[in-house]
Amino acid sequence: MKQVPDKQGFFGQYGGQYVPEVMLPILENMAVEYEKIKDDPAFKTELADLLQSYVGRPSLLYEAKRYSKAIGGPKVYLKREDLNHTGSHKIDNCLGQALLARHMGKTHVIAETGAGQHGVASATVAALFGMKCTIFMGKEDVERQALNVYRMKMLGAEVVSVTDGTGTLKEAVDAAIDYWVAHKDDIFYIIGSAVGPHPYPTMVRDFQKCIGEEARAQVLEKEGRLPDAIFACIGGGSNAIGLFNAFLNDKEVAIYGAEAGGRGIDTKDHAATLTLGQVGVLHGSKSYILQEPNGDIMPVYSISAGLDYPGIGPQHSYLKDSGRVNYQPVTDGEAIESFKLLCHTEGIVPALESSHALALFEKVAKQFKKEDIVIINLSGRGDKDVQQLAEMQGL
Repeated sequence: MKQVPDKQGFFGQYGGQYVPEVMLPILENMAVEYEKIKDDPAFKTELADLLQSYVGRPSLLYEAKRYSKAIGGPKVYLKREDLNHTGSHKIDNCLGQALLARHMGKTHVIAETGAGQHGVASATVAALFGMKCTIFMGKEDVERQALNVYRMKMLGAEVVSVTDGTGTLKEAVDAAIDYWVAHKDDIFYIIGSAVGPHPYPTMVRDFQKCIGEEARAQVLEKEGRLPDAIFACIGGGSNAIGLFNAFLNDKEVAIYGAEAGGRGIDTKDHAATLTLGQVGVLHGSKSYILQEPNGDIMPVYSISAGLDYPGIGPQHSYLKDSGRVNYQPVTDGEAIESFKLLCHTEGIVPALESSHALALFEKVAKQFKKEDIVIINLSGRGDKDVQQLAEMQGL
């Protein structure tokens, strides 16, 4: 499988740099500087040390015995990204990009966020490195993720509530890009997923590939063989590509990606980009996107603030076309039931995003034998979602 884009940042036909001309030198300089430091021993040592001593990596590969029994399916391992410092996989990428920003002499970082986990991770690394931090977040997400907004502010970040459109992740990205264009020489934009113009999709993938590399080594140590299947949720695609990357060339490992089916793909209330999207350009990159017949970007919806994005990373678009990854939608209701099941069987509260991966596994579990092994990426913890679910269920 193609895991390295060409010099223009394309995975097949997907990727590139569809940005205003004024931004091209900024991106080209970033790509050059990233290429300089990514294999530098001092950079690699500092990042590895931070991932271990600050984040707590490697994250655990935990056998969920009671959950497996409840499903009546194969042996299930959870990759416990929820145990990382800040509560999700997002911190891996934020540390890597913050180190690059420091290398480039930047002292002010900005970021977009949906569920708030990337915003918290960005605010965290900014505090760690003594940088100014500005977070753009849709008004709707500010309201449903109030806990994470408070956490960002506690860490010293300014949180900008974006009121345009649906007030969710797309609008947060729009606002962050506008600010970036206006202050291009003074800031570094920490993009939170494997989306955007080159070199971001590759850079984010590289900083998240520790998830899959760890999982591969851990399952070989525990079981003496590779898993039969792996599962992850898909918003922009960072946790998923982080897990998938280490297994793409292992043909015996089936790979599944769960995207947001919202209230159903037969409605307009979903974010099922790879199921129903068309090829187009969004936020500087060519990929599958959800768009109206006139080319306008569709408003999207998911109960999960981290998955309601109308685009997808270019490498995921390439993997869809190749058939290597099986991408399927999961509805809000299915994700909520999986959230409850993991809580009740394992005493683990998963993020609503991660609950989509659990639900997709449950939908296809009968395809596997009892002796099969699957790994599900638990991309984040669900503390941030408890209030939202409690209000929905009248608790």
